[in-house]
Amino acid sequence: MGAYPPARSGRTISRLFLLAACLLAAAPVRGQPSLLNFAHLDHLTERKTVRGVEVSVVHVYANYPTYDWVGAAESGQEGVACVDDAARAAVLCLRAFELRKDRDCLERARGYLRFVLQMQAPNGEFYNFIFGDGTINRVGKTSAKSFGWWAARGVWAMSTGARILGPADPALADTLKRAVRRSLPHVRQLLARYRHFARLGNYRAPRWLLYDSGADATSELLLGLLEFYRVNPDTSLAGVILRLSEGLTAMQDGNAYTYPYGLHRSWETMWHMWGNSQTDALASAGMLLKSPGLTRSAELEARSFYPRLLAEGFIKEMDVARTGSSLRFEQIAYAVRPMAAGLARLFETTGKREYAVMAGLAASWFTGNNPAGALMYDSTTGRGLDGIRDSGTVNLNSGAESTVEALLTLLEVEKFPEARGYLRYRRITGTSTPSEVWALFRDPGLHELVLRLDAQAAVLQILEGDEAARFVRGRQPR
Repeated sequence: MGAYPPARSGRTISRLFLLAACLLAAAPVRGQPSLLNFAHLDHLTERKTVRGVEVSVVHVYANYPTYDWVGAAESGQEGVACVDDAARAAVLCLRAFELRKDRDCLERARGYLRFVLQMQAPNGEFYNFIFGDGTINRVGKTSAKSFGWWAARGVWAMSTGARILGPADPALADTLKRAVRRSLPHVRQLLARYRHFARLGNYRAPRWLLYDSGADATSELLLGLLEFYRVNPDTSLAGVILRLSEGLTAMQDGNAYTYPYGLHRSWETMWHMWGNSQTDALASAGMLLKSPGLTRSAELEARSFYPRLLAEGFIKEMDVARTGSSLRFEQIAYAVRPMAAGLARLFETTGKREYAVMAGLAASWFTGNNPAGALMYDSTTGRGLDGIRDSGTVNLNSGAESTVEALLTLLEVEKFPEARGYLRYRRITGTSTPSEVWALFRDPGLHELVLRLDAQAAVLQILEGDEAARFVRGRQPR
């Protein structure tokens, strides 16, 4: 995320964002203006020529206080812009065009997609970074031609473009379809190890996912394949999607009462919050392919593990095979979007209101419901801040990943009034025992909500108003 500015106390951070937070709190819940602001994304965007084609790139970092562009050099000399960020930005802008009919976003998306196309190699793999002069970084370990993280995001962006741009720009949509087809042999190659597992102590890892057991990267690849299936609904592709989805479900362990509580591991025995789009991908696949087992897997994580994150606080990562290995920080926007978007997708899929409420509560991390009490997205500037380093230190830089992930989260949550109404709630108190997890949330208008998980009965409840007040009174010491 770039260099941290000097550490600031939680009290200083709160003063920094007090005015903006008050403006947000004062806005009416219903009929309020959208929080989306693309100004900082536009600041990060630059026109460049890559392989003779004019494209739009998104600069990786922009550091406090001036927010001038900064190149990436965390893993050797990387570059100034990458497919990882342009692909995210393309998905964001395509969805904004689809949901809001935003013509400016249509133009942004075209530029980002042209960059993604230029970074695809003839064999369907992808390079990631370019240098300042527009040449491709072909050798860096975070940029070399491969079919992994940046390829997964590239396929997601191109497939989303192929679907959404069909009526608006059929020529570009056709180009994107051909590019996705170039990558499909690499996807099918994964399935050569279908139903091959590695044993990792008490856990097993499917070997037919990206990076052998990379359910995290594969979940974002699946989001792309599902978009492509919508414009190319053939049975062969459906089979690929189902087998990859089966790999994600094989990485799920526990239930509401039993550790690790229905989460989907990220890779081998590790779980991390960033990039884990399994709930989103499985809910989408279950709906599109009419596979209730995939929907149940998404719901198990959402109903058993996500309430714990909302009630106890977000964590960065843990090794599920090692008790006590969890780390709480750093917390970043890219950890919040998969959870919030997955919950929104489950609401869209099942119609169960609790998922919409939880999506809004998850996204409230951006508006101050976080350990630092800081506004992590500022709608007056469009900046998404680069993370919370600890309970008193916020990274005030605002790079591409944080900004795009913040905007994409809010776009998906604002789509549903049932979720949007909870963006300003804050966790007040709560507790966790082996049999029960609950937390009290309150908004600026003093409306209260209790999120409760009865772990033994596997029952999730949303209590509001008098019900919430009675519940909290019943839990107070006598």
